[in-house]
Formats: sequence, C-alpha cells, structure tokens
Amino acid sequence: MSGHSKWSTIKRKKAANDSKRGAIFTRLAREITIAARQGGDPESNFALRLAVDKAKASNMPKDNIERAIKRGTGELKDGAELEEIIYEAYAGHGVALLIETVTDNRNRTIADLKHVLGKYGGAMAEPGSVTWQFEQKGSISLPSAGVAFDDLFLIAADAGAEDVSTVDDYIEIATSREDLHAVLNALQDAGYTVENAQLEWVSKTPLDLDAAVAVKVLGAIETLEDLDDTQNVYSNLNITDEILAAIEA
Repeated sequence: MSGHSKWSTIKRKKAANDSKRGAIFTRLAREITIAARQGGDPESNFALRLAVDKAKASNMPKDNIERAIKRGTGELKDGAELEEIIYEAYAGHGVALLIETVTDNRNRTIADLKHVLGKYGGAMAEPGSVTWQFEQKGSISLPSAGVAFDDLFLIAADAGAEDVSTVDDYIEIATSREDLHAVLNALQDAGYTVENAQLEWVSKTPLDLDAAVAVKVLGAIETLEDLDDTQNVYSNLNITDEILAAIEA
C-alpha cells in the first residue's frame, strides 16, 4: 500500500493547493448532496460525515456545506437533479479505471470521458469488466507532526486497521470498508485530528508498467480528474517509487 498511499497523499496536497477553489468546492458540495439523500444528520449518516469532514478540511464555507445538505434532503431545490454514476474504462496500456462521477447530464459526462480516453488511447469498458478487479478500502490520513507513531499505531490496530504507514509528513491508515467507521472514531476519541477519511477503490492485482509509460497514463488520469463531472478516478496501476521519482522529475 505504500506507493498507493504516497500517490493518494500527493493528490490530496495538489487538490489542497489548487488555485481553482471554486471547482473543488463544487465537487465537495456534490458529494455532500448525494450523501445527504440518506439523511441530513452527519452523526447518524456516516457517508455524510465523511463528506462534511472533507469539506471542512478544504476550508469550504459553512454556508456552502449547509446548502449542499439541504439540496440532498430536499429542503432546497435550486438546481438540476444530480445522479451518481461509476463508469468503467481502460486507459492506454491496459490500465483499468473506475471513474466516479456526479452529474446532471449523463450524455455530457459520457461524451467528455470518451473524448479524453480516446485522446490517450483508452476506451470505455463494458459494465462489470473492470469492477471485479477492485475492492473498496477505508483510507485515513493525518499530519504526522507531533504524533507518537507507536501510540497511534496501537489505537488504530486495536480498532481494526489493516496497515499504518508514514508517507512524507503524513500518517496513512488503511482499513477494510467495514472497519473505517470504528477506526476513525477510535482515533478521534483519542484526540487525533484527522485531515481526510474516505472510502476508495483499491486494485486487487496492481499492474506494473515502465516508469515512462506510467507517467503518460497518469497524465490521462489527471485529465479525467479535471473534468467537471468527475469526483474520483481509481486505477490498477502500481505506483512505484520509481514512478513517483519520474513524476517529481
């Protein structure tokens, strides 16, 4: 998980420093709205709690968060109906992709995805042909400054964490889908300030590619991530230290 965790950390830092704050807030608001359809109270709706915590970590204004929740619960009707769709695709060189989107126009979304994929030598995949290659995992991230790693490790492990590692200046914790809630609660109850917690799709059998080729594939993934309707893009590409070094170079 180390390469995967490091790449996730790099992407979060990039998003946090992105000058297009409006685009980030739009994605966060959509995530909150979708989650709030299952209930508007973050204490009883774990998906909403994760989405709201992520928005707060990105300094999203409180009014924006509250409006997004009200859209989800139906209290506020000021826009087109949103739907959450996961598309399956292949980037170039056989890299499998799961693309999470939230859209008010699926025809526009699929056209944009096809355009980017075609440009980079990829294509949409048949439903079910990609999903089986992934499993959902919990991911928790917090700054490592001032944190006693061994103490945190014991708390996380006792709560069900599968892996705890230090990545740059962050501590990354991997959990099963089912244990994310318990591990997050245990850390917060112990006084730790969690910066990010979410469910993400992780490849069961990562694909190895030459670093130069992998960098090109990651370019395609980043272009997909920049589309307005895209929330997240997950791949089965094995992000090695060599690939990370090539990106930084």
